[in-house]
Amino acid sequence: MNYSYLNDNQVKAVKQIEGPLLILAGAGSGKTSTMTSRIAYMLECGIKPYSILAVTFTNKAANEMKNRVFDLTGENNGLWIMTFHSMCLRILRYNSDVIGYKPGFVVYDESDKKTALRSIIKENDLDDKIYTVAYLNKIISGCKEKAMSPEEYLKENDGYDIRSKKVYSAYKSYATLLRKNNAMDFDDLLLNCVKLFEKEDQVLSYYQNKFKYIMVDEYQDTNFLQYKIIQYLSKTYRNLCVVGDDDQCIYEWRGADIRNILNFEKDFPEATIIKLEQNYRSDNNILNLANSVIKNNVGRKRKTLWSQKNVGDKITYARLDNEKAEARYIASEICSLKEKGYEYKEIAILYRKNVLSRTLEECFPNYNIPYRVLSGKRYYDKKEIRDMLAYMRLIENPEDDFAFIRVVNEPKRGIGKTTIDKISEIAKDNGVGCFETLKSEEVLSKLTKKSKPLAIKFINTIETCRSQMEETTLEDLYDALLIETDYLKTLEMQNTIEADSKIENIMEFKSVIAGFQGKSDEFLVEEEMMENGIESPKRTELGLFLENITLTAEIDNHDEKEDAVVLMTMHSAKGLEFPAVFMPGMENGVFPGNNSFEKDKLEEERRLCYVGITRAKKKLYLTSAAERMLYGKRDYMRESLFLEEMDRSLMNGDRLDKEGHKKYLKPDDGYYGTSPQKPFDSLKYAKNGVKNKKFDNDNIICGDIVKHQKFGKGIVLEVDAKTITILFDDYGKKKIGKGFVKLEKIGE
Repeated sequence: MNYSYLNDNQVKAVKQIEGPLLILAGAGSGKTSTMTSRIAYMLECGIKPYSILAVTFTNKAANEMKNRVFDLTGENNGLWIMTFHSMCLRILRYNSDVIGYKPGFVVYDESDKKTALRSIIKENDLDDKIYTVAYLNKIISGCKEKAMSPEEYLKENDGYDIRSKKVYSAYKSYATLLRKNNAMDFDDLLLNCVKLFEKEDQVLSYYQNKFKYIMVDEYQDTNFLQYKIIQYLSKTYRNLCVVGDDDQCIYEWRGADIRNILNFEKDFPEATIIKLEQNYRSDNNILNLANSVIKNNVGRKRKTLWSQKNVGDKITYARLDNEKAEARYIASEICSLKEKGYEYKEIAILYRKNVLSRTLEECFPNYNIPYRVLSGKRYYDKKEIRDMLAYMRLIENPEDDFAFIRVVNEPKRGIGKTTIDKISEIAKDNGVGCFETLKSEEVLSKLTKKSKPLAIKFINTIETCRSQMEETTLEDLYDALLIETDYLKTLEMQNTIEADSKIENIMEFKSVIAGFQGKSDEFLVEEEMMENGIESPKRTELGLFLENITLTAEIDNHDEKEDAVVLMTMHSAKGLEFPAVFMPGMENGVFPGNNSFEKDKLEEERRLCYVGITRAKKKLYLTSAAERMLYGKRDYMRESLFLEEMDRSLMNGDRLDKEGHKKYLKPDDGYYGTSPQKPFDSLKYAKNGVKNKKFDNDNIICGDIVKHQKFGKGIVLEVDAKTITILFDDYGKKKIGKGFVKLEKIGE
């Protein structure tokens, strides 16, 4: 095979297939080409496809790798090229009984998980203002990432304070609920795979001997569990190739551990290190600017990006008066780029905080600039799609109580919340599922004359579809659901634009079903398992389809065909590239944010800046505002310390924040902080301002003459514990909350 399309270091990486290998791949350095060519080379050397495992973080990356390998070799059958979660799910499917699960377990996505946590909050009588879904989700997910059980969590938190005990009870209840529903969440897929390997030596040995060659993409983003899984699998042959860039580790806040890549040589002292530093994306000025920033990080492996492309335009920097002037400046520059031949879709605005998009969104219509914000609801989160998926989940697994609760009264069958709660209570007492409970005469006999036949039809529809799973196609099964549940008919009867849109969505779902080809891939795995004496679990096409949908976790709503400027956070932009990029809000307190000035957090923020810069191919604009309205308060803003670190010879534009200005600043303005670098915390100030905004007006009594900020002068008629009644000269009689506004006493 001819590898002339690769550079020298890429070829070295491709042909280094024995022993541990660390490929340090800088931004835009062609790592995907290197990885896929490496797989092609292994196949060319006679290595069996089923001996190769390539793990990625997104379905999009996995599919791209599969397609590229096929383009290079004409085959990709037998290769395990997939995400961590897909790999763990496949392994667990064949061994679920070892860790106490039935073979047909379901996987809960984030939406299902939040639904479950809401029920746990209610069941445990927790204050949902304190123990929010987001709060519990974060703690439980964090515990699972560290392989920490509910009991271990309680022990680590000493178990003395009330909050940790309540979190423990919620965590334990959630774990029990998942077991009852024969379900795992995404964290469980990783955790249970580790438990499986630690509990069953025979299973671990099988996969250690199967995967003689392992590759891991984006290794800098692996967490503790993912690290352990790879360590277990690679222990026998040690032919582990990890690809990553420590300078692009920007997900530590969700569990990524940069030490995994930094300490690779400690784990594998015999490792070979190859650096990919030649960039194929950006002009040299952009790369040199990125290098000038990231070199300030201490915890990194040294590398310097370079390119054979042009030097390119200098980076444009503008310091504007305020956030509105900044938005107008960006809009006018976009119009100039458009006149020079750029398409709107070639332009991206990357920001550190979502709140920065507001002024841009308000400004762009005035310039007729089309835009889209990449944070919208994904297709699979639309209500009608989740309803149909819940129906399909209930057919696949009648024990899935959350699927039952979602659809038993969708469309309306006269089975309201009170009835559903009663069914759930009976089901819990009898130790069976809600669907099985609904079938009992005890429940059916108590339904109304109108709802009973509808409930019976619902039961018959689920059972009929379930009995026909093996005899009918997935598409026919879906059509039967639409008709027999009256879901489609109910939407048609509404005869509204919203209903028509929902109909379009559920009909478009047929395209998703038609494009599903997972069964054929799974057959290859089953054949291999059978050849090795491993009994294959009975799988249905519906079950495989639902797994495929659940594992499509990333929100990839960046439509490259739509001609619109893209607005997105820097975290969302990783992996993307644009000819022109704007980075607004280059100010201390915004980017880097206030929390970044705490110990060890500034380096990740600097890596994020590096990622933002290296998204640009030709044009890069940096902007800051001298003052900015944030959280209802206008602050003076100091330019980002990242701007101070940048090589000024690569930039056009000038700083307004001169050293001599500092002596005029006061402790309550935007430059002030507890250290010379840390900025004033606008968000904390705003929150405290709201919390402290309380007026007692205890000195006001009947007969007092007072002045109200809005209503003016008036006489107090009545005062009680909570309110003050005032007769105003111009507005008449008003009853005002006692602590709501400050009244000025001007007479008696």
